[in-house]
Amino acid sequence: MRSIGARSLAESVGTLFLVATVVGSGIMGERQSGGNMAIALLANSLATGAGLVALILAFGPVSGAHFNPVVSLVEGWRGVLPWREAGVYVLAQIGGGLAGVAAANLMFGLAPFTESRHVRAGPAQWLAEAVATAGLLLVIQGAARLGTPAVAGAVGAYIASAYWFTSSTSFANPAVTLARTLTDSFSGIRPSDAPAFMAAQLAGAAAALLFGSRIFRPSL
Repeated sequence: MRSIGARSLAESVGTLFLVATVVGSGIMGERQSGGNMAIALLANSLATGAGLVALILAFGPVSGAHFNPVVSLVEGWRGVLPWREAGVYVLAQIGGGLAGVAAANLMFGLAPFTESRHVRAGPAQWLAEAVATAGLLLVIQGAARLGTPAVAGAVGAYIASAYWFTSSTSFANPAVTLARTLTDSFSGIRPSDAPAFMAAQLAGAAAALLFGSRIFRPSL
């Protein structure tokens, strides 16, 4: 197994590229769609799904390619990852996410950090985040038995589809949610709306732990 330093660096760099993909493709989609938000969302979802496949394939053998605090926390709860290392992963993911949003904003001629004014609030969107996060974690648990390529394909496909079947466009990731408060663009979220999104994501993670332990436990 690689050192915790190498693995946490992989988590930071992978999350950086994930957030840069989410935010950058959102900016590009918005600018090129001529005001058609469906086209912008399609571009954003396809780029994010494809980017996740590539990033998981690249970094999965090093760190597991979590890029997401709820994934690391669930792995800690399941005993797959020691709690101390899960904490290091979470800090690395948050740092990488902040660097990723700055990189995306700068690539499109924007200030590195700008407080988002994009309203994302209400019970429907909170429920959507819980559902999206639970689904993501169940997909990861189910596909993990088939190896990294299966996880990469399954997660990329799931996230691309969840952009469309959830009212929140499926953030499903506290580190990404925090980073997206700092871009006043298509993919942003108001800072005041982020805590409820993250609470819903944690609730979804708890549901995935409950159901995943029953669905995927080894046969006796």
